[in-house]
Amino acid sequence: MSTSETTRFVRLRVDLVLEIDGPAELTEAAEGRIDGDEFMPEEERVQARSAAREDSAEALAYLVEPFDLIREVPGIEMVQASWSTEEVEYDPDALEWDLGEEDEEDTDGTDGTDDVDGGRA
Repeated sequence: MSTSETTRFVRLRVDLVLEIDGPAELTEAAEGRIDGDEFMPEEERVQARSAAREDSAEALAYLVEPFDLIREVPGIEMVQASWSTEEVEYDPDALEWDLGEEDEEDTDGTDGTDDVDGGRA
């Protein structure tokens, strides 16, 4: 049997490094999303606003929605999603930031990059 005949679940891993060049705009957008969330209890909303103001990574987490990546993809249903954000020191020349962009495709069909699972759900 081929992999496509036996496997119904696929894990999509995405690793992005973003430069925050407009922290005020990012915070404002996050607060707008938080304020517009009709299902968020007020006590949680106050904590979320505070976290977004203090940490750009937290602000970004309120704006990222993994479902948006696959919303229009036919023939799939999202089963589970998780993601995380963190502030990092970035050096594009360091080996740890090499995403294997020049690597050839592995025999298992992956692109050869290593990744760490997210933790925000």
